[in-house]
Amino acid sequence: MNNTLNQLDHINHRIKQAFKDSGRSDADKFTLLAVSKRHPVEKILSLYQQGQRDFGESYVQEAVQKIQQTASSDIVWHFIGPIQSNKTRDIAQNFQWVHSVDRLKIARRLSEQRPAQLPDLNICLQINISDEPQKAGFSPKEIFKHLENIADLPHLKLRGLMAIPRKTTEFEQQRLAFHQLKELLQTLNKQFKLSMDTLSMGMSGDMEAAIAEGATIVRIGTALFGAREY
Repeated sequence: MNNTLNQLDHINHRIKQAFKDSGRSDADKFTLLAVSKRHPVEKILSLYQQGQRDFGESYVQEAVQKIQQTASSDIVWHFIGPIQSNKTRDIAQNFQWVHSVDRLKIARRLSEQRPAQLPDLNICLQINISDEPQKAGFSPKEIFKHLENIADLPHLKLRGLMAIPRKTTEFEQQRLAFHQLKELLQTLNKQFKLSMDTLSMGMSGDMEAAIAEGATIVRIGTALFGAREY
């Protein structure tokens, strides 16, 4: 497990350096999300013991088992994968965050199925920022039609936007997509008088560009855990 801990230190160092390089001073509002899908609960607990609190999962059945196994902890669980309609109840009942709300129907189901005794479910709307036909998410134009309806749903707290831009190794190209997402968030807040505060963007290959453009959550998997166990 020591390698995992070394990786956590390495990622935290990269984050700290990225904040310094971009001149940001709001690190207290930033979250490192450890993407733990397809990794055993022992690795999750190893990182938890080193202070990591937020973990992301993409497969509902696997995630619910892990959530039950770690029920005595204060882990914050984020669902980040594609959402099928028949899985919304388990997601609504077990997670604190959902990053991948990609259509109004899914938002409505999460709202209806969130237990009333639990705090409101934090959600991010997935935006297909690079307009890739194979990717899920609202188009930047389409989101304006649905935002008000989603924001009014009970038992949900609309926190912000999430995107996985087209892959590129060019730093300025990476920044451009993230900048577009940031501008979209600002425009939506202004137009609909909202106070969304979350930009879930950036992974191990582009986290520095994401942080430079205001990411509040980056999602890091393999760089923390190593190769996945299938």
